[in-house]
Amino acid sequence: MKTVFMYAGQGSQFVSMGKDFYDKYETYKNFIDGVKLSKDYKKLMHEGPLEELSLTQNTQPAMAMFAIGVTKLLEENNIKPDMSVGLSLGEYGALYAAGVMTEQDYLKVIEYRGVKMAEAASKQECAMSAIIGMDVSDVEKAVEEVSKKEIGYITIANYNCPKQYVICGDLNAVEETEKLLKEMGARRVVRLNVSGPFHTKYMHEAKVALEKIFKKVTFKAPSFPVAVNFTGKIINQNTSGDEIKELLTNQVQSSVRFEKDIEELIKQGADNFIEIGPGKVLSGFVKKKAKEMNVEVKITSISKTQDLEAIVA
Repeated sequence: MKTVFMYAGQGSQFVSMGKDFYDKYETYKNFIDGVKLSKDYKKLMHEGPLEELSLTQNTQPAMAMFAIGVTKLLEENNIKPDMSVGLSLGEYGALYAAGVMTEQDYLKVIEYRGVKMAEAASKQECAMSAIIGMDVSDVEKAVEEVSKKEIGYITIANYNCPKQYVICGDLNAVEETEKLLKEMGARRVVRLNVSGPFHTKYMHEAKVALEKIFKKVTFKAPSFPVAVNFTGKIINQNTSGDEIKELLTNQVQSSVRFEKDIEELIKQGADNFIEIGPGKVLSGFVKKKAKEMNVEVKITSISKTQDLEAIVA
């Protein structure tokens, strides 16, 4: 069995996230209490309010803290990954698990990334929509057609799983693309409530900011294969730290090719996926991709202590 640790992206946060782990496990508690960042994210994670926790500059470090704490508990129980993957923010967790960056650098970089993405997002009014029940080729065709009209910028920000994609861009262009996709037979078109045009060209300022902070941290080659969002391909021990930095700076302003990541991992023999959340979003994506590929995989997710206990048992 080949085990993949999967790290969630933004959107799965909830008030009280990690509190049950904090109250029950000394290892988790000691780690959380030892985190030294610019504000008390533990209080936000445990007590909220949700509106504040859901601001990208707060969500990102909170999710990273949860990810590290749960990874420590899994490893303490001798559950270790053969490969890893993450969605957007979660990719940093996947790289941390593979030994690419230290715990402290992971936290420091993610806090900075959250702030810089929030700053870039505040300068641009955009819309984002999930497109459900349509082949990727049709979504790409619609985006291409609307782009030719030159009524505004539009792109596919997320390739999540079969028949589930996310478009993002200027409001006029998004509305026009939504209309066209409905005419083409999309099962559902759902406007998303997001805090910014993430994974589009409007994140260029955040890309430049990441290039600056990456000069101050050392990345190593991964100790095991990691599927990355920017290319939808797997990197390994032959990928240098500098190459990984370039992948991450491009990732923030480019499409997230998570569907391709899962396909590549399954092709490499991955058959046991453990989502380090909170939430089960990635588990749903893997389930759909595995079904399309006609392969059986085991999928579990960790949001609460009972989830961990079920895996360890």
